[in-house]
Amino acid sequence: MSSTIIRAMTRDGSARAFVINSRDIVNKAIEIHKTAPTATALFGRLLTASSVMGTMLPEKENTMTVAIRGQGIAGTTLCVSDYYGNVKGYIQNPLADIPLKPSGKLDVSGIVGGGILSVSKDVGAEVPYNGNIELVSGEVAEDIAQYYATSEQVPTLCALGVLVDTDYTCRAAGGVFVQLLPFADEEVVAKLEENAKMLSNVSSLFDKGLSNEDVLKIALSGIEYDLFDELEIDYICNCSSERTERAILSLGKSEVERIFSEQRSEGEEEKLTLNCQFCNKEYVYNKEEALKLFEK
Repeated sequence: MSSTIIRAMTRDGSARAFVINSRDIVNKAIEIHKTAPTATALFGRLLTASSVMGTMLPEKENTMTVAIRGQGIAGTTLCVSDYYGNVKGYIQNPLADIPLKPSGKLDVSGIVGGGILSVSKDVGAEVPYNGNIELVSGEVAEDIAQYYATSEQVPTLCALGVLVDTDYTCRAAGGVFVQLLPFADEEVVAKLEENAKMLSNVSSLFDKGLSNEDVLKIALSGIEYDLFDELEIDYICNCSSERTERAILSLGKSEVERIFSEQRSEGEEEKLTLNCQFCNKEYVYNKEEALKLFEK
């Protein structure tokens, strides 16, 4: 089953809702970054949230970057999403892992350790929109909801979950976003708050085999709504040799020559190796190839 998002709106225009099943995306991230269980839970939650947030962008060319800049052992976790919900990301310390909480759950806030949630939207303006808040819990979902409440003044329910299996793969992952729209009906708001109690362990709902629409019915139980569309989403990295070449050029010819000179003096092979932090693809240039870029 591929990762998918469904989008819906209450018929009275009080709220819009998104449900995502992100298991395949999280498993791709695990395969690329070799994450430990607690790091997987953190990274998977942020990938899940970022994917949904990307689908709220206004134009097809827009992108969004969501980062948790933590003070704990996980370091920075960063995800980039697009208008279609496709996402990529990295976690500074993929091996971040600590003992379980007394409840038996993975201690995500423990490896985050406080810090900042930052959101940057590239919507075609000269300067991207940037919003930052201090983390309120480090558990991701509460922090995303707080960001929307304070930076965009949009009351938001956000439920996220990642269930890691005994073989360290992702067994289930997903999330629910419900955002109130202007002049929302108070009765609908009260019903949404009541329904939110049933979404406290959203990954378990997907683990039981529920579909996106099944989960949506729980989130919007007792409320009439219309289902708009379903998006197939993926973990996609758009790195390329062209971008890598621009990175080499940004170093400047003298710096590139200095690197090769240092390698030669230490008896090492003269080459420039650049790794994509999102997909770990390796780009290797020998001295002739690298210096020829400056001739262009």
